[in-house]
Amino acid sequence: MSLLELFCDVDDFMLSFASEWKANQLATGKQRERAGQLCPSEVMMILIHFHQSHYRTFKAYYTEHVQVHLNKEFPHLVSYTRFVALIPGMLIPLLAYLQSRFGPCTGISFIDSTSLEVCDPKRINQHRVFATDARRGKTSMGWFFGFKLHLAVNDRGDLLACCLTAGNVDDRKPVPQMVKRLRGKLIGDRGYVSAPLTALLFEQGLQLLTRLRKNMTNQLMYLSDKLLLRKRAIIESIIDQLKNISQIEHSRHRSPTNFVVHLIAGLLAYSHQEKKPGLHLDKRALLAA
Repeated sequence: MSLLELFCDVDDFMLSFASEWKANQLATGKQRERAGQLCPSEVMMILIHFHQSHYRTFKAYYTEHVQVHLNKEFPHLVSYTRFVALIPGMLIPLLAYLQSRFGPCTGISFIDSTSLEVCDPKRINQHRVFATDARRGKTSMGWFFGFKLHLAVNDRGDLLACCLTAGNVDDRKPVPQMVKRLRGKLIGDRGYVSAPLTALLFEQGLQLLTRLRKNMTNQLMYLSDKLLLRKRAIIESIIDQLKNISQIEHSRHRSPTNFVVHLIAGLLAYSHQEKKPGLHLDKRALLAA
């Protein structure tokens, strides 16, 4: 997606969202704000485009790329310090934009969680930015200090839902709220094994499929369900792209709000990706089995 196409998509969303957003701000007692040099659509587009670029730090991206190569596209650019001050105000618009970018439910969904480490475990006692929010958690790769990002995707690689929790939250806890609008089959790993959760999701019209743990007795399963379990790597590929291309995980955050903003911008950058990991499945045969 080109820079112009990205801006047009963001700006089209803001045209429909801005009036409602300003009305809610006034209803909560917030005074009218003077228009800045950069409109919200431009700020949002720059944040999203950073996660599509090869730059590892936002400061380098803004000072070396935006201010040097994009000054014609953005004739009213502000200084880097001023732009950083504008970032927290984009939290609500970016969150609403992300929800508008969620894909459709195709009847086959995958769910998983990944750790977002905010500092090295050896520096936990010295860490201050997320001292009250982040928690120590454990994954199959070991212990970490930070948060967990829970994701649900469809078989086309589109994002369906997401949730951010502390690192010590059980993977199964946010599932019922995340998948309320989903139907069909939901494929997860062994961390989602739970009879109460399976029963709850079944009442919502969702069949939870997971591999059995070693201490569990074997159960009969349709061949189509076994094949779907083998395709669970699609969501791991998406998480890998989010971390290594969209750069949603690093330890350089200096503000909890900016951390969430850049996380959402990274998810949006992935949603605009032209080629996503996807499965070419015969859904009629799988869902009929």
